[in-house]
Parts: sequence; C-alpha cells; structure tokens
Amino acid sequence: MNKRFFLGTVAVAAATFVAGNAMAQANTFKIGLITPLTGQQATTGKQMEAGARAYMAMNGDTVAGKKIELIVKDDGGLPDASKRIAQELVVNDKVNVLAGMGLTPIALAVAPIATQSKTPEVVMLAATSIITEASPYIVRTSFTIPQSAVAMADWAPKNGIKKVVTLVSDYGPGLDGEKYFKERFLFNGGQILESLRVPLRNPDFAPFLQKVRDLKPDAMFVFVPSGAGAAVMKQFLERGMDKAGIKLIGTGDLTDDDQLNDMGDGALGVVTSHQYSADHQSPLNKKFVAAFEKANKGMRPNFVAVGAYDGMRVIYEALRATKGNGGGDALLAAMKGQIFESPRGPMFIDAQTRDVVQNMYLRKVERKDGKLYNVEFDVIKDMKDPGKTKK
Repeated sequence: MNKRFFLGTVAVAAATFVAGNAMAQANTFKIGLITPLTGQQATTGKQMEAGARAYMAMNGDTVAGKKIELIVKDDGGLPDASKRIAQELVVNDKVNVLAGMGLTPIALAVAPIATQSKTPEVVMLAATSIITEASPYIVRTSFTIPQSAVAMADWAPKNGIKKVVTLVSDYGPGLDGEKYFKERFLFNGGQILESLRVPLRNPDFAPFLQKVRDLKPDAMFVFVPSGAGAAVMKQFLERGMDKAGIKLIGTGDLTDDDQLNDMGDGALGVVTSHQYSADHQSPLNKKFVAAFEKANKGMRPNFVAVGAYDGMRVIYEALRATKGNGGGDALLAAMKGQIFESPRGPMFIDAQTRDVVQNMYLRKVERKDGKLYNVEFDVIKDMKDPGKTKK
C-alpha cells in the first residue's frame, strides 16, 4: 500500500467518523440531571435519578425521532459543584435541558447558566418560592413550601391547635415555611409562641426540641429537607414530647415516604400537608409505584421521585410539541401551560410563572397492610404558589 493511498484512506475514515458523530449528535436529545448522590442529601439524589429513569422505562427513550440520553452528575448537594457541573454540561456535553436541583441554593446557582445559554432548567425538587424568578428559563415540577405551609396553617386551628412553635431548617425553603405558616396561622386566630431555626448542615435538633418542650405548645410545626425527618421524629419521641401532649405537624418532607417505615409506631397520627403520597389512590399512581418498586428492589417512591418523573414528562412533551427541532426558547414555550395527570393527581405548569399548580393533600400516618403510609384525608384543589399569588 503506497503512502498516498494510506493517507487518503485515513482521511476518508476520519471524515466518515466526524459525519457519523455529527449525525449521532443531531439524533440525540441530552438531559443533564444534576443531583446529590453523595453527602447529606444522597437519598434525595437516589430517588430523583430513579424517578427520572422510571419515566423513561415506562415511556420509552425515543421522542420525535430523538434518542433521549440522560447524563447524571453528582453535585454532592454543593452549589459551587452544581454550577461547575452545569457549565460543563452546557459547554462540553451540549445538553438540551438542565434538570434536577435537589436544594434551593443549587437551583439558584445554576440559574445564570440557564439564562446565558438559553437552556431550560427543570427544577424537580427545590421548593423556595422565588426560584422561578431567578431565570426566565426555569420551570418547576415539584412544589413550593408556601403551598404546603398554608395548607397546614388552615387545617391546624380548625382541629384544636391554637398555640404553635415553628422549627425549620435555616435556609430558603425553611424561611418560606416559617413565614407562610406563621402569617396564615395568625390570620386564622392562632398564636406562635416562638420561631426556631436549625442549621442546614449537620443539624443537632436536641437543644431546639428541649426548648419546644419547655414552651408547651399545642403543636410543633416542622420543615426539614428530604431525608432529615427521621432524625426529628426520633429525637421528638426520645424526649417524650408526644406523651407531653405536643402534636407534631409539618410539610410532607417530615414523614418522607422513603423513610416512613423506619420511623416506627411513634409516627402514627402525625399530620402533614403535601402534594404526593405513595398511597395516593389513583390508577396511574398504583401503576407508577409498582413499576418503581420493581425497578428499585422494593424502594418506595417519594415526592422527589414524582417531581423527577413529572419533570421528564414535561421535557418529553415539549420535545414532542417542537417535533424534535426546538432550541431552548421553543422548548421553554412548549413547557409552559402543560396540563396533565401525574401520579400525584391533576397538575399544570402556569404559563405566566412557570411554576406548578396542583392539589395539596392533608395526610395522616396510618398503618395499612403492616406498613406505614401517609393516608390522604382532605384536599385543596388546584393550589397556586401563595408566594406568587400575594404579588
């Protein structure tokens, strides 16, 4: 083989490889899922990835002629890492959508990158009200803390709870929970004895719980992020606060489905407000729970998994609506206003705020078939984010 023929063959092969690679890129739709798979929020990341993959397993991995590629990146729950990862996903991997966002500081850290690159950022968990205002490219499929807090503040005074101490994690969602619960509870004639804030990182609930016990409220309202509820429950019971007549109420993060069975009988009777329970009685949810548990060795899906599942649905339908050809702006437009049935019940994406409108449920922990569940007993339908309706 002469040198000229050899070099020509290599050039053709290289050109074919480049063309083939470009064609593969053109036929691929990439979703960059940023989630904490290590560190304090690792259980959150596990549920989020499993929820996203559950949607793909149940609905296929090809939409409008595009092969869906889910690129999962672990940010350890650290905003600086999230921002760096988002930059790499946009610049190096050329993702079409950024998704995930396990904590508010992470969603906010990624927001400028979404704006600058015109890449939709689908927030599947982070729940502070202001998040969707941080970038015109943010769409949320989880919930907002004011939705849960206001629902609980309406229920509590109607059910013998007049004096409350609030205990929240000291960051965006916790401050939202404290503010909106307090405002609505006072409006409904209740009394807030004290508002306590616990550090987000490596929290020690013991001194705060002792203070609550000394104040002797009718109830303690709690917000802690997903995964921290079990520690609160354990220490609440160890201090005999339930026997002292103090009720435990809060947002649904407190009795997280992922941890509920490990909390034991001390969790029985705890009332929370939230948008999802694994016990939600709908055919779609029963199908979702069965498929999720089968794929994840019996792990029960929680609200994080559903936020990710529905986030994937919003992305799929936007891609379908744009016939596979839409850039960031077209995808964003197709995400706004989507109305659909979720495993949590009916919901839609508000076209003006890009935030989720959904049912909020009052739930009580009960034992069913030998297992603990958050059993829904009341509902507030089509609830918008109170943080935005006030504006």
